[in-house]
Amino acid sequence: MSNILTRLPENQLQHYGADREAFSLINLDTRKLDGVSWGDFAAKVEKIACAFYMLGISPGDMVAVFAANCPEILCTDFACFRNRAVPVAIYATSSAEQVRFIVNDAGATLIVAGDKSHYAIARNIIAECPTLTKIIAIDADIEFDADDNDSIHFNDLFTMGEKATSDIRDAVSLRSTEATPDDIATLIYTSGTTGEPKGAVLTHNCFNEALAMHHRRLDTLSDADTSVCFLPLSHIFEKAWSYFCLSKGMRVDINRDTKRIQEAIHIANPTCMCSVPRFWEKVYIAVQEQLSKMKGLQRKLVERAQKVGARRNLDYVRLGLKPPRTLEWQYRMFDKLVFSKLRHAIGIDKGRFFPTAGAPLSSTIVEFLHSVGINIVIGYGLSETTATVSCFPSIDYVIGTVGTVMPGVQVKIGEQNEILVKGPSVMRGYYNRPEENARAFTADGWFRTGDAGLIDHNGAIVLTERIKDLFKTSNGKYIAPQALESRLAQDRYIDQAAIIGDQRKYVTALIVPAFDSLKEYAKAHGIGFKDNEELVARPEIQNFMSERIEALEKGLANFEKIKRFTLLPHEFSIENGELTNTLKIRRPAISSKYADAIEAMYP
Repeated sequence: MSNILTRLPENQLQHYGADREAFSLINLDTRKLDGVSWGDFAAKVEKIACAFYMLGISPGDMVAVFAANCPEILCTDFACFRNRAVPVAIYATSSAEQVRFIVNDAGATLIVAGDKSHYAIARNIIAECPTLTKIIAIDADIEFDADDNDSIHFNDLFTMGEKATSDIRDAVSLRSTEATPDDIATLIYTSGTTGEPKGAVLTHNCFNEALAMHHRRLDTLSDADTSVCFLPLSHIFEKAWSYFCLSKGMRVDINRDTKRIQEAIHIANPTCMCSVPRFWEKVYIAVQEQLSKMKGLQRKLVERAQKVGARRNLDYVRLGLKPPRTLEWQYRMFDKLVFSKLRHAIGIDKGRFFPTAGAPLSSTIVEFLHSVGINIVIGYGLSETTATVSCFPSIDYVIGTVGTVMPGVQVKIGEQNEILVKGPSVMRGYYNRPEENARAFTADGWFRTGDAGLIDHNGAIVLTERIKDLFKTSNGKYIAPQALESRLAQDRYIDQAAIIGDQRKYVTALIVPAFDSLKEYAKAHGIGFKDNEELVARPEIQNFMSERIEALEKGLANFEKIKRFTLLPHEFSIENGELTNTLKIRRPAISSKYADAIEAMYP
């Protein structure tokens, strides 16, 4: 069996010809797409692969990639595959300590650094990384330090590759011919919410199987679709999704600035985009905020549209049934008057398919999005499983679940209701971590996901909690904090939340307000403040937030409800160590940093 990724650019060049676009860079300045054809992509990969060979890269060598999303990441990945080398993605937001750890743990030979800040970190750590021999700087404007004899610019790789002799080109070609499914394709380092990150070893066979199962399951997609690359390419979800899109012949439009994603989506107008729930939570909150400002007939029209959309899309289309003629006519009218304008405001006029995973997304939001014609496809997966374990099927999906298991993957429920996974897309193990591997797999080879859940009568997986996040109050009641945090995230006045209560009498919360919305509320109600600290301390704001939290808790058992909360004047951040690079809460770090505030909630 050949490796799909090893010669993918060359194979797609033969299939589509030289002129069809493989991917593009979303240019936020010109508001255009700077396209790269399959011909250009294949030529660039060939030159970089030869340059890597000339720099001494051998099969099995590790190449660290430390950069924000850019075309050079894809070029590097596929040039590594040609050499049977291993690209190791590092989040662009990583600290020097994190980069040093991953480079040394993987034993990386080269590091590809994105901008000036990434170059500075690479220079800072190179003396402490015995295997690291060279820095390759993507940004052509980077000026190397005067004493830097270890760095070259990325463009220099093209110059080197152009000078490669026929013997070098033949040697690289031979390497790709000798590639096997057992070769390591990449190491994906976990975000390390509670400890050091671990490198999940994903072989080419993992990707061969993952791509094949996605081609089988996602059969409504074609090479006429396009996707925006929004999440970091160091995230397994985006990496695997982008590889799938390229293997499908879908153009991938790369966004470089996550803070300007809304602009990027409007420029690209994609049919597809994988994302995490927070993106759609913000969409939902923005819509609810606009709805709250509507009056009279306009508000009634939108509310009626939502009801019609829910009935048509959830009661009929979701189940593969043909809607009644009158309902279909009403939906098309409301789609033209209301829903199409909403999708246009987001930038997804052509949107067809939006896979979403990485954290819980409330059923309320999922139902709303489907009602307005946004096809959110909820899924579940991990770095260790080459992303997808399950996802919504095209029909008969059940909201509140994370979909049915992908073809070729096995799932069962183990002790503590832990979800166990087995299949060809499951990692080989953690790199150089024999003790961790012994804990990660059962004696008969099932991977322990660390997530608790159940399988319903339709074969869909229902996630209940992350086992290591689950805590017990001093009264013996178990609390799933992620579920509560997901509820709070629905509110337009709440940006972030951390649920507290392990071995405590009751549940409390640290809450970061959505300050733009909260300040607007304060001004509208004559509540004075000079800064965020004064705003969150105002009794009127405390009472207002208390009422909103209470409304969000309807239906919860009394022991699950938040008895006290603290409003924080600033957001949790990666830089302060409160969030992982995948924006997950580092609970131990937050418990330590906010110990005084937490203790004050338990007098």
